[in-house]
Amino acid sequence: MIANHGQSKKYHHDVVGCNSRLDNLQAGILRIKLRELDAYIQARQKAAGIYDAAFLGNKKITIPFRSENSTHVFHQYTLKLNGINRDEVHEKLASKGIPSMIYYPIPAHKQKMFDHFKIDYSLPVTDSLTTQVLSLPMHTELEEEQMKFIIAAILDCLK
Repeated sequence: MIANHGQSKKYHHDVVGCNSRLDNLQAGILRIKLRELDAYIQARQKAAGIYDAAFLGNKKITIPFRSENSTHVFHQYTLKLNGINRDEVHEKLASKGIPSMIYYPIPAHKQKMFDHFKIDYSLPVTDSLTTQVLSLPMHTELEEEQMKFIIAAILDCLK
């Protein structure tokens, strides 16, 4: 559990852990792939730009925020769905063969690993976001046709 973020099962963190699952073979491959890191980042930024253009101005979607004084590498492309049942969108996308992810459905302040602090607090924004955010496919090999299919499916879900 310690090497897997302290998880007893997916998204249930019983203890504070770390991400320590990299084996020697993966490390060797990543050492070579690091030489192409700038190109990988550019490919992700291009894909994010296509998503942005498709969703910008849609009141039912909030696209990822960008700070003017930094760049984003888009490990994930996470939308905030406004007034839409996120779980239904997730299921509809899956029925079309489109993988989407719901990361951290249980917020950190409600995880068992923090119970021992016995802190009574309210984080309403965090609690709200755990029911609204959905991450779309994001990787360096996304093709334009794939993205058009994903975008059309998302927009269809919002009707």
